[in-house]
Amino acid sequence: MPKTTKSKRKVTKSKTKKISKVKTVVKAPIKISKNYVPKDSEKYMCDKHKVFFRIKLQEWRKELVKANNEALYNGSMDDNSISADIVDQASSYTDKNVEMKAINRQIKLISEIDKALIRIKDETYGYCLDTAEPIGLKRLMARPVAKYTIAAQEKHEKNEKVHADD
Repeated sequence: MPKTTKSKRKVTKSKTKKISKVKTVVKAPIKISKNYVPKDSEKYMCDKHKVFFRIKLQEWRKELVKANNEALYNGSMDDNSISADIVDQASSYTDKNVEMKAINRQIKLISEIDKALIRIKDETYGYCLDTAEPIGLKRLMARPVAKYTIAAQEKHEKNEKVHADD
């Protein structure tokens, strides 16, 4: 009798070993035409919409980086012209200050574009960060880095104004 129990144990042990295979599904990249525009008739934030906004954001980012690099290069070239006139120096300083503020705004915008690109990868792009409601194609076309619905954006701006007064 002990022999049969040993053989049964061996059989049950060998049955418990299972080999599982994980199948990965690879999607073909979605291609859209250069004149494609997202439509309300399509499913909201379908693959075509995501590709469209990703391309739009990447091109916008590229333009901003190029403009910033040119502005910084041209601004550094102007440093050699120091005027003896105090009014000219003040004017030059004001011009540089305005230019640097514009560059800083563009740098912040580049950061917002990067965050939007991450949201596309995370599949949260196009949905409000507060309410998770769709932001809407019209709003995203006008402001591709939008994070909130109009109502949520107004609420945020109102809160910022209230806290700014404190």
